[in-house]
Amino acid sequence: MEPQASTIPTTVNLGITKMLYLWLKAFHIISVVCWFAGLFYLPRLFVYHAQSEDTVSKERFSLMERKLYRGIMGPAMIATLIFGGWLISLNPGAYFSQGGWMHAKLTLVVLLIGYHHMCGAQVKRFARGENTRSHVFYRWFNEVPVLILLAIVILVVVRPF
Repeated sequence: MEPQASTIPTTVNLGITKMLYLWLKAFHIISVVCWFAGLFYLPRLFVYHAQSEDTVSKERFSLMERKLYRGIMGPAMIATLIFGGWLISLNPGAYFSQGGWMHAKLTLVVLLIGYHHMCGAQVKRFARGENTRSHVFYRWFNEVPVLILLAIVILVVVRPF
């Protein structure tokens, strides 16, 4: 297999340097890690919330879910998209001329944004006491971001196409 061309620009628009690119990439990765931490934990809270029977537990889970969704997941998602978009804007040719891996990754990111918003809708349903799903549903629902993460990492590292 041939070595892949680097996506790191040596110099890009307006004299922006390789160092800026590396800092943006670091912040993008940190944002992704924070976002996925929430995407993995929130559905786990849904499992426990769906199993809870007393009012105190239900209120506690609603509070935890709301704080996680609004305080961590939302900002982390926005930061991920900003830093990722900024990285692409610095060297779009390097990302889109090397095959379809970036198109596939961005498609998965769009699906992940949809999943994120589905979680937000579920946070609101639980807060209103309108959840109709069992803890078993949420155990399966919790696996969706795992599968998306696996696919994204493989696409970025291996670049199979």
